[in-house]
Amino acid sequence: MAAERYTYGLGRRKSAVATARVFKGKGKITINGKPALEYLNNNKAMADELEQVFIISGKKDLDVTIKVRGGGPSGQLDAIRMAIAKAIVTDAADLRPVLKKAGLMKRDSREKERKKYGLRSARKREQFSKR
Repeated sequence: MAAERYTYGLGRRKSAVATARVFKGKGKITINGKPALEYLNNNKAMADELEQVFIISGKKDLDVTIKVRGGGPSGQLDAIRMAIAKAIVTDAADLRPVLKKAGLMKRDSREKERKKYGLRSARKREQFSKR
């Protein structure tokens, strides 16, 4: 596996960061050393969402190894999808418009707002009392 040629992609979402290496192969997806379905706790909906990248690009014959850290399941999944899409575009630039139109190339920059002192959460306040 050391001599194999791969393309690299980086994806981020919320506080999750994913790096993807895409190889020519049979369509095997490995996330943090585990098969994708096992890593996603056998969640078929999340697995289908992950497969979207390959369906849209038409590249089902790729092996992918992913390292992801930080964030929760949904943030990690979006980071993984972006990383795979970027890696595919590195190898096949003609797929960029297709993946961009599907929304897989754009970073979703929304993050949790920090809590401020004197408030219950980021913006929630105590109920105002005039008297």
